[in-house]
Amino acid sequence: MIIRKLRLDRGWSQEQLAEISGVSTRTIQRIERGKKASLESLKCLAAVFETEINQLQEDKAMTDETLSPEDRAALAKVKEWMRYDDDGYIIDPSLSRDEREALEYVRDIKGFYGNLLWYLAIMALLLAINLFQNPGYLWVIWPALGWGIGVLFHGLGVFEIFSPFGPEWEKKQMQKRLRKK
Repeated sequence: MIIRKLRLDRGWSQEQLAEISGVSTRTIQRIERGKKASLESLKCLAAVFETEINQLQEDKAMTDETLSPEDRAALAKVKEWMRYDDDGYIIDPSLSRDEREALEYVRDIKGFYGNLLWYLAIMALLLAINLFQNPGYLWVIWPALGWGIGVLFHGLGVFEIFSPFGPEWEKKQMQKRLRKK
């Protein structure tokens, strides 16, 4: 964060800082996102900013003590709103449980259709390659069969036609686990 602040104070872009310091733009991006910088990168950046390496390593963490009461209240509100489900999606607290389940179902269907489209596109490409390279032997059936089985089971699970590890299985496993304790 301190490197970003120093860079912005001078009005430089990440590319300009990279050019001046000899450190790659990608490395500067990583450092500004909080990743640890190598000693060599810190030396180069310290020389450009005319400061000591240890000052670049001091990154003042934002704590509740450094925040104003208004900032603390805003942060609490953001934390309240920013809850994530198991797939990394933000959970909207205004949605009911049924709405969240419906949304999860729609996202599962979307994932299946995405998987199906990739399957069809890749298989068409492989078929074209197969017919161009070796039309006498259709080797494309093997990857089509293998991946196709996966797509089939994905669809069966999403549309709840056949789901060996569905909600009923989960419930049985939970009951079994709770009885052991």
